[in-house]
Amino acid sequence: MKTTQTVKERGADMIDKINNANAYQSKNVSSPVRTFNSQQISFEAVLKQQYSGEKQELQLSKHAKERVEERGIDFDSQLMTTLNEAAQTARVKGAVNTVMIGQDAAFVVNIPNGIIVTAISAEELKNNVFTNIDSAVLI
Repeated sequence: MKTTQTVKERGADMIDKINNANAYQSKNVSSPVRTFNSQQISFEAVLKQQYSGEKQELQLSKHAKERVEERGIDFDSQLMTTLNEAAQTARVKGAVNTVMIGQDAAFVVNIPNGIIVTAISAEELKNNVFTNIDSAVLI
């Protein structure tokens, strides 16, 4: 014999099933993880870092290190401080790929990843075209 349920009873059964599914998911699902420099960082940690106002220090890519050496660019801690300050300004404005132009050199920086992509000496700046750049900062 078939038992008939009222709409209210069926609704209560559905709610129980949903609650049981949610309880199962919350116990068995870990937070999303992002790998950065061989470290696993949770989405929550990345989000907090991005919005906590922490300054992200720039890093030279392998390519940029080679260009600095090849082109004889004087790259010291004072220049790095200047680039970090310019990157923070660009980050606040929502920049993604920025060219930072100084008296002796220019640098292409990927702001979200905090990477100095390449370096160009002052002599090479003439007749040079920068592509895929959304902002410029004079340093």
